[in-house]
Amino acid sequence: MATHVKRAFKFRFYPTPAQASELSRTFGCVRKVYNMALEARTRAWVRQERVNYNQTSAMLTAWKKSEELAYLTEVSSVPLQQALRHLQVAFTNFFGKRAKYPRFKSRKKSRRSAEYTTSAFRFRDGNLTLAKMSEPLDIVWSRPLPESVRPSTVTVSQDAAGRWFVSLLVEDPTVKPLPALDKAVGIDVGLMHLLTLSTGEKIANPRHERRDRARFALAQRRLAKKAKGDGANRVKARRKVARVHARITDRRRDHLHKLTTRLVRENQTLVIEDLTVRNMVKNRRLSRAISDAAWSEFRSMLEYKAAWYGREVIAVDRWFPSSRLCSRCGALQEKMALDVRTWTCGCGTVHDRDVNAAKNLLAAGLAVSAWGAGVRPQRERSRTGQPVTKQETPRREP
Repeated sequence: MATHVKRAFKFRFYPTPAQASELSRTFGCVRKVYNMALEARTRAWVRQERVNYNQTSAMLTAWKKSEELAYLTEVSSVPLQQALRHLQVAFTNFFGKRAKYPRFKSRKKSRRSAEYTTSAFRFRDGNLTLAKMSEPLDIVWSRPLPESVRPSTVTVSQDAAGRWFVSLLVEDPTVKPLPALDKAVGIDVGLMHLLTLSTGEKIANPRHERRDRARFALAQRRLAKKAKGDGANRVKARRKVARVHARITDRRRDHLHKLTTRLVRENQTLVIEDLTVRNMVKNRRLSRAISDAAWSEFRSMLEYKAAWYGREVIAVDRWFPSSRLCSRCGALQEKMALDVRTWTCGCGTVHDRDVNAAKNLLAAGLAVSAWGAGVRPQRERSRTGQPVTKQETPRREP
């Protein structure tokens, strides 16, 4: 039997005052249990001992019986157990050297969420009712769920702007590999243009953050003037900042979803550059523009959609000199200033810098696909022992 892709469908909902109160208590209990379990495991780690999920589950049972933490019994036990499972995954990733040591959840900064499994919710006739609640959630079904599917987990969350969301994880039978195509494309990311394709097409950078920069800055200034603490005025000002930020994030994500879906549908092979965005945003002049371009999110979307639909994404080594290499004759330019947007090769070919880079990425990626070898740069000075120039950093944006 073919397995279906697990896919999360996220919807906004509007809780009643009683539901909002119940969920807020649940969020607080989830955070409390997670932090207490992390503290217990950290103390054991100092003693060079390991505590696993089963041991923290036994601790949770004991905590509920104590007078001080008896309030943990007032909420559904499932989100509390899921918090312990999430902590176990965090430690597994840490021990596997895939992540840093788990951090404590903050009441103000951490995501407010709770995860329910099938034993803690009822989904019937399009109505979702969570444990400890008598009424179903008032969900805005902005898009239909696949027919005859039942969620395996339900995650309820509230963002910093005060909006409530519910995410339903289902096995989606509608996600199937698309018909194979004989098309491949090289994709060069940038700041002047968000993407430049090897076909010569350039996709504009929407600059979502810059469009709302004045409004965002005003909201931040007003927040900075409020008295420190949890006063009503400061909470209100903090929420206004969060709303502007959410508006920017939503527009950016919507644009990237449409863009990546189009690219995956139109091409069988997609070649990108393996950029270390984490290091690039350390450039203080460019960090805001690079973060707004969301190259990492673009790559993530491209990769999981390619996996869904039977496409291939190839990442070319970040040191590959895609901009300085002539895509026609293969000649390599020794140096090229970042403000040079067009250049002429010795063979007479006039190149658009970004289009040429996309073409070179495509050729290198197809070589990787054909021969299974990584693409490494042409390091002119490697024999001297001198370090080579680091990957290109986009020129500063106005």
